Amino acid sequence: MQRVTLVALATMLSALPAFAQTAGAPGPAAAPQPHHATPAATPAATQANQAKPAAPASTPESRSAAALALSHEPTYDQGTAQRIREAALSYSDLAVRGGWPTIPADAKFALGVEGANDDLLRKRLIITGDLATDKATGPYDEALAEAVKRFQVRHGLAATGTVTPRTLAALNVPVQKRIKQLEASLERLAQTDFQFGQRYVVVNIPATFAEAVEDDKVVRRYRVIVGKTEKPSPTLTAEITSVNLNPTWTVPSSITKTEISAHMRKDPTYLSRMHMEVLDAHDNPVDPNSVDWSGNHTPNVTVRQQNGTWNALGAVKIDMPNSYSVYMHDTNQHSLFSDDYRFDSHGCSRVDNVRDLAAWLLKDQPQWTRTSIDAAIATGQRQDVRMLKKVPVAWIYLTAWMTKDQTVQFRNDIYDQDQQLLEATAEEAAFFNKAVEHPLTAHLAQ
Repeated sequence: MQRVTLVALATMLSALPAFAQTAGAPGPAAAPQPHHATPAATPAATQANQAKPAAPASTPESRSAAALALSHEPTYDQGTAQRIREAALSYSDLAVRGGWPTIPADAKFALGVEGANDDLLRKRLIITGDLATDKATGPYDEALAEAVKRFQVRHGLAATGTVTPRTLAALNVPVQKRIKQLEASLERLAQTDFQFGQRYVVVNIPATFAEAVEDDKVVRRYRVIVGKTEKPSPTLTAEITSVNLNPTWTVPSSITKTEISAHMRKDPTYLSRMHMEVLDAHDNPVDPNSVDWSGNHTPNVTVRQQNGTWNALGAVKIDMPNSYSVYMHDTNQHSLFSDDYRFDSHGCSRVDNVRDLAAWLLKDQPQWTRTSIDAAIATGQRQDVRMLKKVPVAWIYLTAWMTKDQTVQFRNDIYDQDQQLLEATAEEAAFFNKAVEHPLTAHLAQ
């Protein structure tokens, strides 16, 4: 499988037209720059895994509306791989030209105040197209603050316009690492077999956002909570087959063995307080006191939580059969969607404003409007709504990508998977290259 490497990219630069730029050519020593759209046209800080809510009183509806209003460009579509190749070429050219300067860790920046490193920050932002080339000198003014915001948006940071510690750390990530992120994202897409439909759903795990795409445009965007670093959400492709209203939650055996058992050892009333029941292999009730909760082995029972406000899945579960047994769902802890860091699940994806997503998924079934979904949930009765038209869904792991407006996005490699993938791919390539050189292989090829 071919990979885009720094050496190969550097040799291909002459074949690539220069990207459109924010404000003219950067001069003879600078690289062709991807165009970084203005904040009104790019995914805003609300698209970032470190984004903050627009206001303390934000609602699921306002959060998803704010995220959608700022960009309708999909993270993942049929042109994503090609655009990542183009971005990799551009960043490799930057590397050949020396990359960008490092800003001192103790640098101080304040709006309206002249600082020792203001021009260095301007140079850094000009190189990646976040600041116009005619703004190369001057104190920290509004223009520079807007450039910082553009940079923050592209890197999943809250668009404050101030150089926070996280922003400074992102500014100082070397270009070589950014190229590696692009390479890993491209390799990952090469291994993904996804059948794009006229309507589909994408969860980009590092960005902690879900997008509902229709006719090649994002029509819904939602914050999501995905797997913890020790329990990462998997990458997968599947089809959404049904929407469950007021679902029960069958606790995975791994959670029963570890967490449920630990709770029961400390508090024998835990299951009853959490509205959970214990069932045997035939779904018959079992007395919790008769179960060995020592934690030495997995109890040979099923633990199921009844539906209701206490249920961990909330009021909606979206079924998408897959080999990992994960799915998308609501939660009874909606305040978590306002957090900057949204890696807190056991692998499933909790979706902010999930009722809106359910209504979009069921739009071909006129009886299931948002109003009727709310009414059905209000009854408290479980109801499984099978979709007449299945919707493709992909959970992807892209720490670097470029949207159609040529805005290059980066996110933290939260699961530390990029380097592992590139090392594994390099080992595989070395193995096959060595096999090709083997005398027996050469003899058979004759």
